[in-house]
Amino acid sequence: MKTIKFKFEDLKVYQKSLDFVDTVYNTTKQFLSEENYRLTSQFIRAATSISLNIAEESGDTNPQFSRFFKISLGSIKECVVCVTIVNNQNFITKNESLILREKLAELSKMITALLKYLNLTKD
Repeated sequence: MKTIKFKFEDLKVYQKSLDFVDTVYNTTKQFLSEENYRLTSQFIRAATSISLNIAEESGDTNPQFSRFFKISLGSIKECVVCVTIVNNQNFITKNESLILREKLAELSKMITALLKYLNLTKD
């Protein structure tokens, strides 16, 4: 069977963002069921938004390219807040919190480096 691949799927930052989504799904499975329509849903949406915006920017014009990467950075910040809340609520361990924050820091650095490389930080 033939594999169809899109250009953005080769981006390392996209692949790492998908890994983060998987981590968030696995992490939120341990949350209280009453959180399904509250924090769990918000955390998953924010994590997914990182990948979706990286994909959406692919092949767009430079101003749009920058905009979608910046939206991804905003979603990363949203995930940082989610990690802080779930840590404060003892839904995750301190170690799990550290791992999630490390992954978010790496994604943030990668996106920021791409913006600088593409000279798109002036918007």
